[in-house]
Order: sequence, then C-alpha cells, then structure tokens
Amino acid sequence: MSGYLFGKYNNFEYYFHLKAVNDSLATQNAQLLNQLPEDFASPDSSSRIIKDSAGKRQYLYMSARVVNNSVNSLSNYITLYRGMDEGVEAGMGVVGPQGIVGIVRKASKHYAVVMSMLHKDTRISAQLKNTGNFGSVKWDISGLNPDEGILTDIPKNVPVHKGDSVVTSGFSAIFPQGLLIGYVNKISEVSSSNFHRIGIRFATRFQELQYVYVIKNFNAKEQHDLESSVPHE
Repeated sequence: MSGYLFGKYNNFEYYFHLKAVNDSLATQNAQLLNQLPEDFASPDSSSRIIKDSAGKRQYLYMSARVVNNSVNSLSNYITLYRGMDEGVEAGMGVVGPQGIVGIVRKASKHYAVVMSMLHKDTRISAQLKNTGNFGSVKWDISGLNPDEGILTDIPKNVPVHKGDSVVTSGFSAIFPQGLLIGYVNKISEVSSSNFHRIGIRFATRFQELQYVYVIKNFNAKEQHDLESSVPHE
C-alpha cells in the first residue's frame, strides 16, 4: 500500500515538474531565436557608417502557451495564454517549434486568438527555398486534412521536386524570411494553367501544439503606413 501511494505521488509530482521544464524550455528557445541574425535589420550603409554590425533589432520572439486549439472546422483558431499586457497585438505572426502556425487576430489583456494556417481565409507569402520563386500558401480544404496545404503561383518552367522546402518569403510585415512552412509532397499539372499545382505537407503538427512563439516586427507600422499611403488603382 505504501509503495502504491508513493508511486501515485511520484507521478503527480512528475507531471508538475514536467510542466515547469516545458515552460523553461520555451523561454530558453525564445531567447535563442532572439539572437538570430535574421532578427536584425541592417540599414543601408552606403551613405553613413554603421558602427553596430548587427544592425537594429527588427524581430522579437515571445513564447506563449496554447490553451485552446481546433483543427476540425473550415475556420480553425488557437488561443494563447499571452496578451496585450505581455506585448501581443493583432497582426503578429506565430511560429511553432516545427514551423509557422498562423496570425494573431485579436488580443485581450492576457489572451490572444490566432487564425491558424488551418483556416479557409489564411494566405501566407511563401517561396521555394531552392529556387527563390515565390507564391502563396493556403490550407487544402478539399480534404480538411490538418497536415496538407497548397502552394500557388509557381510557373511551370520552375523546377519543383518532392521534398523541396517551402519557407516564408519575407514579403509581408508579419514573418521574417526563411521560416519553414512545409515540404512539397505532390506536383501535378493542369493543361489550362501556366502554373504548377503543388501540394505541401505542413511542418507544424497542429494537433500537438503546446507552445508557440509570437513574432513582433518593430518596423511593421512604418511599413504598413507607407504602403497604405500609395494609391492603388
């Protein structure tokens, strides 16, 4: 009886110890991500001397715990236990340990709701890592499979192979360039189109998400303001 009770107590203690370890690892990973060279924007040095070779910080990664998640509808969302009081705002990108996750839609003081990649309206600017050709990635809603997406707008003259990496293009103010989205797993041709039909397998395992990183772009407002000031006819 004593051994049985001790085993139960040990399992209970281990559960809470494991949660503390996960929290600690998420914090450490965020610190490592924040040291990447891609997080810093180097200004044009042709007209003045830049003393700091790393440049000005552009991106900041903030760890967050997933407290709610859905994968079974056409419009899936993820709730994070981190909100405006902890620096999260609508429009920020979200990435997980394996790859990108989605975009923050709304935030309260302590929570944020993320429009997942598994949402019928999510579009992410992407590129083939090998060739640099860019297009956009969306969820393949035809089968509602949480692992499968589609890469569009890649011309037929561009060589594409199964296993090729698909990454963020950096063309928006949401994600830095080069974050993994997934891998090419299907290539088919439509005779009436000048573009490949490319199926990809998402790198992120959405059904297993526990911790993610919210990405703050310090230059996002400046970019948005400038782009919105240009007339579009």
